[in-house]
This record gives sequence, C-alpha cells and structure tokens, in this order.
Amino acid sequence: MAETRLNIKRWGNNLGVRLPAAIARAAHLKADQSVIVSVEGDQIVIRPEKHETMSLKQRLEGFDPDLHGGEAMPTESVGNERW
Repeated sequence: MAETRLNIKRWGNNLGVRLPAAIARAAHLKADQSVIVSVEGDQIVIRPEKHETMSLKQRLEGFDPDLHGGEAMPTESVGNERW
C-alpha cells in the first residue's frame, strides 16, 4: 500500500493537498481526471468517477430535438460565404 504524510494547505477559502506522483500512479489517477471525494467514518476517500461509454444507439435514444434545438446547420448564408 502506498502511503505518505502530507500537509494541508490553504487554497483560497478551501483546503488542499497535493498528491505525490507515486501515490497518483498507485491509485491510477491522472491530471484533470474527475474524482469523487467523500468522508467515510473518520477517513477521506478519493475515488475515480466512472463514466460508462454510451453506444451511438443509446445516444440517439436520448436525443430530444425540442430540447437540443433541432437542426443545427443554417440553411441560409449568415455572412460573406456563398452556397
């Protein structure tokens, strides 16, 4: 188990810690990855947010033309372009 001792620092109105590269590697975390932070008992738990990949069929089933504005391609010129 990877373990280290860190100091909590102030970051604006929040508190933060920097994860050392060895800890991030051991947890399979990457920069800009979404994580979920929770408190379980007296422990802070950081776990990766899981994203399920949707198929094209699933995406199309969730498409609502009224909600998404329908046709996105303009049918008339809006500038100096010629059709």
